[in-house]
Amino acid sequence: MLDNVPKNPPPAILSVSELNQIVRTLLEGSLPLTWIRGEISNLSRAASGHLYFTLKDAGAQVRCTLWRNKAQLLGFRPENGQKVEARALATLYEARGDYQLNVETLRQAGQGRLFERFLELKARLETEGLFRSDQKRALPAFPRRIAIVTSPQAAALRDVLTTLARRAPHLAITLYPTPVQGEGAAPQIAAALNAAQHADHDLIILCRGGGSIEDLWAFNEEIVARALRASHLPVISGVGHETDFTIADFAADLRAPTPTAAAELAGPDRNALLDRLAELQR
Repeated sequence: MLDNVPKNPPPAILSVSELNQIVRTLLEGSLPLTWIRGEISNLSRAASGHLYFTLKDAGAQVRCTLWRNKAQLLGFRPENGQKVEARALATLYEARGDYQLNVETLRQAGQGRLFERFLELKARLETEGLFRSDQKRALPAFPRRIAIVTSPQAAALRDVLTTLARRAPHLAITLYPTPVQGEGAAPQIAAALNAAQHADHDLIILCRGGGSIEDLWAFNEEIVARALRASHLPVISGVGHETDFTIADFAADLRAPTPTAAAELAGPDRNALLDRLAELQR
């Protein structure tokens, strides 16, 4: 009778859920986090903040998910048609049986080395303690004089001046002009910060508009980070858009998501203060 027992019994019948679970485990276990290059298409931004898109090249495509907590840390705003490099984990969305990539981070193609330099410097300065929260200086509640370090031609300067004129027209403002992009800009930014902190001001706004990692690179230089920490005046960094992060943001006493937001943080709303005084008087 033993001769009639098959030596290789057929496998158990799997449910679809069991099959997809096995495939997902095999995918994630055999292919570690990997950099994949391609073009973004079919990008959608969910109300939750998650990003869903397709990464494609001339011969294939794959669906991708970038969760909100990861998307908030990107140094640029993803758009359709951009060539990018995604650090991602291949997986299977079991409920639909869809193969996809769970993206950890994105960088613009061709800018990988710059991004690596950014991460290396950030890690080194963080280890040194340059970004420690207990070293951050508090902003004055009622500043009288504000220094602005930026380019006179920057659109960000107009935004800051317009906001301050609306909220706090009583403030005295001094501009410390400096290039904010290109070769040699970082030492000049550091020199302007140094000059501003030795004058009679209450705080400093460092600002410029958004751009690519190359456009903002002057704010990723070590000399600027050290000038920020050497200042005895508190500094607000309003560099780029909300999704742009630079070394200056971490070194400054306060990061504002935009130049306009930096002005709002620096200057108390005069009308609100007058309304409060009238209320107290009543």
